[in-house]
Formats: sequence, structure tokens, C-alpha cells
Amino acid sequence: MPNALLLAIFVVLVANLAVSALLLRKVRRLDKRTWSWAQEQSRAFDNNYRQMESLLALYAELRPAASLPGTRGWAASPDFLLHIVRAANEHKPAVIVECSCGTSTLVLARACQLNGIGHVYSLEHEPQFAEITRGHLRRHGLDAWATVLDAPLATSPLTQTPWYTNLALPNQPIDMLIVDGPPGALAPHARHPAGPHLFDRLARGGRIYMDDMVRASEQETVMRWLQEFPGLQRTDLPAEKGACVLRMTGQAARA
Repeated sequence: MPNALLLAIFVVLVANLAVSALLLRKVRRLDKRTWSWAQEQSRAFDNNYRQMESLLALYAELRPAASLPGTRGWAASPDFLLHIVRAANEHKPAVIVECSCGTSTLVLARACQLNGIGHVYSLEHEPQFAEITRGHLRRHGLDAWATVLDAPLATSPLTQTPWYTNLALPNQPIDMLIVDGPPGALAPHARHPAGPHLFDRLARGGRIYMDDMVRASEQETVMRWLQEFPGLQRTDLPAEKGACVLRMTGQAARA
């Protein structure tokens, strides 16, 4: 066989090997991406299933007079709502304070109604959201169990960050505090002022529920609270957006 033909065959074989190696590499990359995509879809499916389970549990435990508002987007997730409802059912708090109103206001008011004790005071800086929540309360016949307070945001002289004003809260210890506002995009550690402004009102044994703990800002805020208020004990809660509960075991005096 002429040398030229052998060389041509050799070149074709090398080219085929190179193409095969390239295709194999691409297939492996595609396989990894497919596996990664499949894992992400599996996690999303599992989370959606858990949220559905939590939502069904909420309906079973609360037996609401009408359908609950949506729980996607900015709203608290069903699993977090279930945590706070079960806590209200177990501890039967007399005074519940919320930072930001919404579906949580409704489910907590219903828990108070079923318990025959308690009242929810929800601080809201957006008038339209406040009115929407009042409408939900009226529709469910829960006006007597929750009050949505118009509380515009202004720079606090205590923390030099935005915080709720016109706090028309009762002169009673807070048994349960839900921190789900102000919006995290408003300022770094936007929810930290809840500590300096409200923790000294907590009853001994009072509980603070923090949502959105998947975010670094909320994690850092909780760490600051634990340093500033040594009487707090932390327990993490399984939740879609991350959550924890802080229990006031002593006085709320700052360190």
C-alpha cells in the first residue's frame, strides 16, 4: 500500500478519534448538566410537596370560614405559617405582634379565635397592604381578633435605620413576636431594629419567630440579637425560606 494512502488513513483515524473524544466530552458535560437539572427538579418537587402538605394541615387545623390568600411570592410560605399557628395553639399567647401583615395575620387571628384568647397586632408601612389584610379579616369574620396598625417607616434615632412609627401597641407584655418585615431590600439588616425596639416588651418565655433565614442578612441579624440579648435561646425550624424561633429565657436587657 502506497505511503500516501497509509498516511491518509492514519490522518482519518486520528481525526475520528479526536471527534469521538470531543463528542464523549460533550456527552459527559451534558450528562452532568442533565443530572444537575434532575436533582434541582427533584428538590423543587419535594419542596412543593411539603408546602402542599403544610397548606392542607393549615386548612385541617384552622377550618377557615373562607379560602386563605395565596402563599407564594412575598407571602409567608405554608410551612412557616404552620409553625406559628401550631405555636399559637400550644402556648395560647395573649398578645401577638407582627412586623408586616398578610396571610400570617389571618391565620394567627383564626388561631386566637379557636383558642378563645389572644389578639394580633400587625405593623404595616404600606397602606394598600394594610387595607387588603383588613379586608381578609372582615371576610373571615376575624376583625375582633386582629388589628392592622398603619405604621409608616422612618429613620429610628435608636438604630439610625428605617423602622415602624406610630406603634399603637398595648401596654402589655408581648408573648409572641413575628419578624417578617420591613422588606430586606430596604436596608442592610432591615429587621435588626425589632430587637432594640420590641424585645424589652417581651414576656419572660416570649417567643420571636424569624422568617427568611436563608438570607445572609437575616442570619447575621439573629446572630447580633443573640449577642445583644443574652437571655435568648435559638432553635432552627425546617422551612422553605429558612426560619428560627428565639425564646426569651431571662430579661431582655441588652448586653
